[in-house]
Amino acid sequence: MPPRRRSTSQFNLSFLDVMCCGFGAVVLLVMLLNGDMVATRREIVSDLRSEVMRIEREVKVGKEHLVSLQNSMVQAEEEIVKTEGLSRQVLASIEQAKVELATISGKSQASRKHINALQSDLLNLDEESRRIGAEQQTELARGAQVREFIGQGDRQYLTGLRLGGKRVLLLVDASASMLDETIVNIIIRRNLDDRTKRASPKWKRTIRTVEWLTANLPVDSALQIYTFNTSAAPMVADLKGKWIATSDNKNINRMLAALKQTVPQGGTSLYNAFSAAASMKPRPDNILLLTDGLPTQGKRKSSQNTISGGERLSLFHQATGALPRAVPVNTILFPMEGDPMAAVSFWKLALETGGSFLTPTRDWP
Repeated sequence: MPPRRRSTSQFNLSFLDVMCCGFGAVVLLVMLLNGDMVATRREIVSDLRSEVMRIEREVKVGKEHLVSLQNSMVQAEEEIVKTEGLSRQVLASIEQAKVELATISGKSQASRKHINALQSDLLNLDEESRRIGAEQQTELARGAQVREFIGQGDRQYLTGLRLGGKRVLLLVDASASMLDETIVNIIIRRNLDDRTKRASPKWKRTIRTVEWLTANLPVDSALQIYTFNTSAAPMVADLKGKWIATSDNKNINRMLAALKQTVPQGGTSLYNAFSAAASMKPRPDNILLLTDGLPTQGKRKSSQNTISGGERLSLFHQATGALPRAVPVNTILFPMEGDPMAAVSFWKLALETGGSFLTPTRDWP
């Protein structure tokens, strides 16, 4: 009997092993891929959450900023309403000021005409006085001079000015207005260097006037020179409180030399000048005042940049209240534009104190 053949199967052990390995590899690949996808998805989700939180914060901040802007807009609208109300008030005030200015201008014009008439009368009286007493005064002056002073053409007269007294105080205005006769030129000159300021024609004329006065004082009198602007001080500091004899040429020359080095500057406080005169011991028995107009400052320095004519007149009246009693004030008023009440005010001061008032010609002394 022939031997039986062994039956063979396609699915033997080796094939199953291969298949299992293949499936295992597929499962492993799927697990690896799935793990990477899960990690990637978690990272994406985490990034998205961070972005969402950032956007939520920006939205919150935006809402707060929006509320702040809305509040600011409400405040701005309220300010606009207030500003519109204030602008209407300002416009109304401007209109009222225009009406008042027109009224004041009318009154000022009438006052100027009256003042100009008074000034014309004063000038006529001065000219008449000069004409009547020129020769007599010249002879007296030549015989009483303690210092030599030669002016143009030997014009040695000053009619009506009281040069007597045992103690004569010269108050010299050294404010910025003594640089020139017009406001525009004063503004120009006060911005120049000190040497140019000292060379100003008006200031040099003031110095010549002081020299003339010191040369024509009585031989038995004593002298002191003070300058003033916003404050008052003796011309030479170490001579403060001393009366210098007119024959003491050394100290008088010191005072005149110091005056020539003085630079006009600042405002004009007549109050401090008269207060300094009142504080002197013994006090002066004659005051010679050299100035060019009403004061612009009072006892204390003012911070105002402008001052009206009425305010200057009020400061003048305050200053006269500081004068020592029973002392004549003799005023030499130099020309200055824009101060119409100066001549009348100093003329009245001369009458009230028993002094004199003079507006000299431009070529004197």
